[in-house]
Amino acid sequence: MAELLVQQLVNWITLGCIYALLAIGFSLIFGVLNVIHFSHGDVAMTAPFISLALVQLLATAVGVSGPAWLIVAALAAALAVGVIGIVLDKTVIRRFRDAPAMMALVATVALGIVIRELIRHLYPQGSNPHAFPRLVSGVAFEVGTVPISWFALLVVLLTIALVALLFFFLKMTPLGLRIRAASEDRVIARMMGIRDTRVFRATFFIASAIGAIAGLLFASYAGVTRFDFGVMAGLLGFSAAVIGGLGSMPGAILGGLIIAGIEVLAQTFVPDGASYRLVFVFLLVIVVLIFRPAGLLGRPVMEKV
Repeated sequence: MAELLVQQLVNWITLGCIYALLAIGFSLIFGVLNVIHFSHGDVAMTAPFISLALVQLLATAVGVSGPAWLIVAALAAALAVGVIGIVLDKTVIRRFRDAPAMMALVATVALGIVIRELIRHLYPQGSNPHAFPRLVSGVAFEVGTVPISWFALLVVLLTIALVALLFFFLKMTPLGLRIRAASEDRVIARMMGIRDTRVFRATFFIASAIGAIAGLLFASYAGVTRFDFGVMAGLLGFSAAVIGGLGSMPGAILGGLIIAGIEVLAQTFVPDGASYRLVFVFLLVIVVLIFRPAGLLGRPVMEKV
């Protein structure tokens, strides 16, 4: 029993970190632009396909392959997805910044469909699942008789490092302070001479790159990637952000851990729980929206009428 608890604890923390990284992207974009970027999950899940394509390109053109090159390809994919985020903002999303929220929501849902279909039709055998290897393999150490993999350790340490870097960036750098100012009041930020275009580009790059890392970890955790994984990744990341409070970075982390905890508990203790785990997750989302619409750590928004 103790071994089972330790193993499920490891699964919970690993999965919770991945969901937290997905939720951070939603919260960061919503906090600055007040836009729900519903295609964020699809953007994030382009990263595994880009990294697989880069690995195949290196193997074919240069004749090199191996785990180290997968890491290099993953880093390049994260940067590429960050640039894709900027391009999508410039071409599509910026046109809906001052539009009603429903228009931006519908536009980003449609954008997600476009991304999925492009992967499906342009990537070789894009309709089929593609095996995605573990970014790192092997056992790091053991807790009793339970092996703790290097992958689980990588996910936790990478999440801690990214969250620490993000908080440092937002609180200690001039661009980070501008992003925080724009998130508080975009109009006053403009009056203070802050160029919101630069702020928005930086926000989309950071959110998309972090989402790409989450997408790579998600595919590596599952051992496979599909063109439609972005739908589920987006829903889980968005649900984590809603539970914690949209716009709240600590809330995104808390929401990710809560959703992962519910999944792990359902699969462990509920008969046929793997089939019903999402039922419990989205029931919790409904309950939070009913009793705490701003999320557990979110702040209620007061509007003057």
